[in-house]
Amino acid sequence: MPEDGRLPGSAEDITGRSGRPPLLAFIADGESEAILREVLSEALPEGVVVRRGNIRAAIAALQKMPTPISLIVDVSGEDQPLTALGDLSDVVEPDVRVLVLGDLESVNFYRQVTRGLGVLEYLYKPLTRDMVARHFVPLLKQERRAQDLLQGGRVVTVSGARGGVGASSVAAHLAWHFGVAASRHTVLLDADLHLGTAALLLDAKTGSGLRTALEAPQRIDELFVERSAQPVGGRLAVLAGEEKLSEQPVYTEGAARQLVDALRRRYNFVVVDVRLAPLAFNRDLLELGHQRVLVLPPTLAGVRDTLRCLALPNGPLQPRRAVLVLNRLGAVGTLTRKQVEDALKLKVDVVIPDLPRQLGAAASMGEPMAAMRGAFRAGIIEIAREVAFVRVPEDEERQGRRRRRWFGARR
Repeated sequence: MPEDGRLPGSAEDITGRSGRPPLLAFIADGESEAILREVLSEALPEGVVVRRGNIRAAIAALQKMPTPISLIVDVSGEDQPLTALGDLSDVVEPDVRVLVLGDLESVNFYRQVTRGLGVLEYLYKPLTRDMVARHFVPLLKQERRAQDLLQGGRVVTVSGARGGVGASSVAAHLAWHFGVAASRHTVLLDADLHLGTAALLLDAKTGSGLRTALEAPQRIDELFVERSAQPVGGRLAVLAGEEKLSEQPVYTEGAARQLVDALRRRYNFVVVDVRLAPLAFNRDLLELGHQRVLVLPPTLAGVRDTLRCLALPNGPLQPRRAVLVLNRLGAVGTLTRKQVEDALKLKVDVVIPDLPRQLGAAASMGEPMAAMRGAFRAGIIEIAREVAFVRVPEDEERQGRRRRRWFGARR
């Protein structure tokens, strides 16, 4: 492994050799293996081999086979992980591109393996699909990560596969989780200026700021954003409009990007409630997101429309497909989870059961806290982990130790 931290091996070097597997991974536990398989099979459909085993199994295997171009190893449970990585370097070719998984949550360890040993990236468990897609996939594909991924807040778009599936409720409560429960600076942007419900669900005020941003983007700056977004509680704000049905705001090309850029400079998370409609503003917002969330119902029509939605190309900052949230599972006359997954030929990422009384009461009162309990709360927390691996303090206590929180620039 190189000692300067650079990407080892040029394209000419890699294509000039034969007999080297493109990617080989050794993973110690089943949950991490399943996540890695799913994400890598989407991004790198050919030449991915994932085996069960730790770094010692990798060392034993690589003594008898050609060194792959890229290698993922798991140092979980190792008493001396740095020694094990040193032993690995003795049995592989020096230009191998190594990525490491482990259970050590230490800045010093991260620096030692990446800067000292030349490992491209290190991720600690538990893994999420978002972690693998954001930090491993660009390196394995040898793509330069866009500057937008490194600076500013993270943009998550939430859309329904069809109308009335509960996407706005998911978006509102996800934003509440980030801004209130996790205490991250968060804004919920409702893209529907006429019939949006984000402000109602959070008992927030609407204003003319969003319409002004779309019609006169030259006025957008941090002060404009600060005054237009209405505070809800904790560190959560809402940016929403309630325009007359007889009026149609004039959308200025590029306004969405200017608005999102300004929001990202102010907030850690920008949650966007946006319909999958052929409108310029909606289209641009979907393109600008870092991760899409697609909410679908357990119905045949929902499956059909989900497949159509998944066929839409990802935006330039989206390394993986949309996070699939199966909402209202168990409602009378609907499909089972297995039937939905068989029809999609995909596993759904998050399941939320049908809870009409609980969510209906919370929506009527405009009190998200009333809904954030039981299975619904668990589903929202799981979505948060999928799109941003954010934990709240009580989750950390349940794991027996506090998780370190990052701020500022994101890798």
